Amino acid sequence: MPKEAKTTRKVTKGKADGGKKKKDPNMPKRGLSAYMFFANDQRDKVRDDNPGIKFGEVGKLLGEKWKALTDKQKAPYEAKAAADKKRYEEEKAAYTAGGSAGDDDDDE
Repeated sequence: MPKEAKTTRKVTKGKADGGKKKKDPNMPKRGLSAYMFFANDQRDKVRDDNPGIKFGEVGKLLGEKWKALTDKQKAPYEAKAAADKKRYEEEKAAYTAGGSAGDDDDDE
């Protein structure tokens, strides 16, 4: 049985110069999820309650706590996430409409 020809990878655009294309620093940041608002709120408490805890274990405990919450307990975090999503969409619309000229719009 003959050996199969080994295929080689082609370098795609953007990879030849070291990887990712440069990100525009004026681009608006994406909105956080409800879980991320919860995690940011609870991370210090989890660390205080568990001294010497490893980085990965903090995330596991936060995930377990999030899953244990009722819909009513998650509601404030979901409201923050919705508001942050709305903020992102407005900033993104302004950014794409004026290119990166959105920073000249100080009258809001």
